[in-house]
Amino acid sequence: MKKILCSPLPRRRFLRSCAALAAPMILPGSVLGLNGAVAPSNRIAFGAMGVGNRARAILPNFLSFKEIQFVAVSDCRGDRLKSAKELVDNHYGNGDCRALPDFRELLANKEVDAVLIATGNRWHGLGSIYAARAGKDIYSEKPVTLTIGEGRKLADTCQRCGTIYQAGTQRRSTASYQFAVDLARRGKLGRLKKVEMQVWEGPAIPLEKAAAVPAGWNYDIWLGQAPWHPFVPARVNAWQYFWDTAEGVLTDMGCHYTDLMQWAVDADQSGPVEFEAKGIFPDATKFGSDTPLTAAARCRYANGVEGVMYQRGAFADRYIRFIGDEGWVQVDDETDLVTTSPTSLLSMKGAGAVGWGDASDHVRNLIQSIRSRRPTLVPAETAHRAITICQAWNLCLRLGCKLKWDPVKERFDSEEANRMLYREPRAPWRA
Repeated sequence: MKKILCSPLPRRRFLRSCAALAAPMILPGSVLGLNGAVAPSNRIAFGAMGVGNRARAILPNFLSFKEIQFVAVSDCRGDRLKSAKELVDNHYGNGDCRALPDFRELLANKEVDAVLIATGNRWHGLGSIYAARAGKDIYSEKPVTLTIGEGRKLADTCQRCGTIYQAGTQRRSTASYQFAVDLARRGKLGRLKKVEMQVWEGPAIPLEKAAAVPAGWNYDIWLGQAPWHPFVPARVNAWQYFWDTAEGVLTDMGCHYTDLMQWAVDADQSGPVEFEAKGIFPDATKFGSDTPLTAAARCRYANGVEGVMYQRGAFADRYIRFIGDEGWVQVDDETDLVTTSPTSLLSMKGAGAVGWGDASDHVRNLIQSIRSRRPTLVPAETAHRAITICQAWNLCLRLGCKLKWDPVKERFDSEEANRMLYREPRAPWRA
């Protein structure tokens, strides 16, 4: 894709039918924004880039807002594109949603104000950079980038283009996690000493032979910036566990927890100064995947707070615990259950609310920010700093060494690690 300057944000179309108003006519209340409706001219026109499993999970949260109108969907897989258009059209009771097999058509559409990016990880960062340059506001699923260097490019691009950006780390908008972080930030646990986190053990994906690309797939767009490989169904269907297209569970889920840790230690614009990690990888003679099966990773902030991430156990065993010298609070991700020591801390918790699976409050925050042009809860810089921690741990695992980190210069004390800050994207998919 050719590099372009940032386009100005599309101007809201005020009463698009105003040219026809010269003649007397009766307009329904919905056109004028009466009776609780939102006038079409005041809706935020959205496009969806990538409409697979994650998009299907979160689209209902977006569609529940009258302030949003999805006008286009895009996917490089024809089957997903067709069903996504049907989903949106059925919601609105019409056939107006455009189905675009190439996301570049979506970004070039001046009617589109903002995009939901729910592709595979390899497209989150690069797709967001393209969208920001096209003048679109963004909701991007996590992990927001593939490398630390790409994260810096993303944050700088959004800053330069005035982009409203929301990362899909929706636990910041979830009451249980907000309560836990609030206890840590207000000193209710005493001096915060450690943040302990756990994600699940990763799978080993068997070796498999190449096959023909299925009909209706644009495999070049699917790969995006990742190095070219023949179409191997196991590699494609389990892309989360291959280094070229993702970085495994430690990054994919871990960034939710490192985001909360960063918030708790007031480091949204900074990060830890030391990293180390040990783990077990699949046997390359038997398996094709090359991301960790299990791991134990640690980091330390300049103020002495320690972060510990365990990759082990079952999916249902994930949690985050904030530990101070006077108590702790834990949120179990599977159940949204909050436990504390001492138990008296629970008396400070407000009424129950929806769990992390409902991202509506996170989407609402995005809408408010698009209207006000004030930053979201998780803007690009904040999201970049959180995922940097997981990416640094992965570099420790691959290099087999501890690393010191300068969060201002964003450089390691190892030139070998610094050479891995960025991966050169495959042409023509470059930032």
